[in-house]
Amino acid sequence: MLACSPDNYRLSQESRVTERIPFNKPAIVGRELEYIERAISLGNISSDGEFTRRCETLLAERGNIHRVLMTPSGTAALEMASMLANVGPGDEVIMPSFTFVSTASAFARSGAVPVFVDVREDTLNLDETLIEAAITPKTRAIVPVHYAGVGCEMDAICELAERHRLLVIEDAAHGVDASYRGRELGSIGHLGIYSFHETKNIVCGEGGALCVNDARFAERAEIIRDKGTDRQQFLRGAVDKYTWVDHGSSYATAEILCAFLCAQLEDAERLTSHRRASVDQYRSLLAPIAATQRIELPTVPSSCRGNGHAFFLRLESRATRDALMDHLRSEGIGAVFHYIPLHSSPMGRKVARAHGELRVTDSAAGRLLRLPLFPGLEPQQIVRVVDEIGRFFGV
Repeated sequence: MLACSPDNYRLSQESRVTERIPFNKPAIVGRELEYIERAISLGNISSDGEFTRRCETLLAERGNIHRVLMTPSGTAALEMASMLANVGPGDEVIMPSFTFVSTASAFARSGAVPVFVDVREDTLNLDETLIEAAITPKTRAIVPVHYAGVGCEMDAICELAERHRLLVIEDAAHGVDASYRGRELGSIGHLGIYSFHETKNIVCGEGGALCVNDARFAERAEIIRDKGTDRQQFLRGAVDKYTWVDHGSSYATAEILCAFLCAQLEDAERLTSHRRASVDQYRSLLAPIAATQRIELPTVPSSCRGNGHAFFLRLESRATRDALMDHLRSEGIGAVFHYIPLHSSPMGRKVARAHGELRVTDSAAGRLLRLPLFPGLEPQQIVRVVDEIGRFFGV
């Protein structure tokens, strides 16, 4: 046996670091620094420069979206959507509890009440069959969340919203480059939002976008984004000076971030293709273990085309999930659970309410385990992840 000298210890640590498979690793496509340098050379690094316009155009053309406005985060875009929907104290907004806190907090900050409806067993998306029973005279909007880049049943949700005269605000934070019946996620509801946080498919560290699909919201969205002023109209020459005309905040993205993001958006097809290939490999290799019914693989309905945002397993119990997560982590493999349901959170209990039992939400949250997935994940790394899962189950 080798003596445990400092040199041997460092070698051992370096070996383990080399073998480690992280849960996420943001992609760098190669033109980010070039574009940032150009943004600096153009002398506009605050907002609304060449790269902001390019990002907005790329996203609008990809999704056939009336107007896209870049924001500092997906959270900021949701807050803008809440303001555009004019929700206020006592109003209700229907959404899933199995989502990130921003989905609810963006509306609760104005005094509205998030109303949590359970999710579907197959996709973990908002269960469209349960929405109508949750609608009251106080309901103002429905916020479907496209979990893991797989679309909600948008035809049914939009038809329901039209009948009840409600707005549909898509939380497509996971949804760039994914579609429902051939339409890009984020482009279907009255409003939609994207996130470009480093954990998403297309990244710039922190960033987001508001998708304005209903033209009647476009002018006010510009005003809200620009601190409540009509500055954009001034820049277009529509008014001779700009002033404070509405509620708003500083919701514009720094030009340097848009320069980084522009490089990513131009390479979006390749990044998404890699993630989809990784998902396909996971499915194929995990099929024999799934056949034992010890794990459940994700479902993608035929109406949807996913973008490979996330790959997750559902285990038979929370104890099994936690044990498998610990096993993978002990082998240097980053595996994580996902959301703590908002209805069980301290703030959720204070400002929101659940409609009926959220049985599927609670069950999924306790049994779900996300596996490593990012551009650059190598096929042999996926083989290693699956081998360790098989070793855990003795398959």
